[in-house]
Amino acid sequence: MSDSRLSFKEMCAKFDVTPRTLRYYEYIELLRPDREGRSRFYGPRESARMKLILRGRKYGFQLEEIRQWLLIYEKEGTSAQMQAFVEMADRQMKELEIQRQQLEVAMRELQELRDDTARNVP
Repeated sequence: MSDSRLSFKEMCAKFDVTPRTLRYYEYIELLRPDREGRSRFYGPRESARMKLILRGRKYGFQLEEIRQWLLIYEKEGTSAQMQAFVEMADRQMKELEIQRQQLEVAMRELQELRDDTARNVP
């Protein structure tokens, strides 16, 4: 076994994900570990993909979007993947801005309701 490969348990620990999450990412074909019997091993490619998956999730991308984006690299290469990312990021930035505005309204309304309630506390 190469030192650059991680076991299932090591992969979970390195990326701080649950075994269930890691199995799910495999199930939906985001990751494709090497299999030796019942054991799974993750090489540098899978570690790099996992970093991209987690980064995408951090910024609110859906798993299917991430999966499609990773497929672009495999089918069309880096340039096409980079262009797709720019388009995805633009869409996500707009969505996050909408969510921020909604959150600001909710926080303002909650503060007003809290203040009204606090004034009426005996």
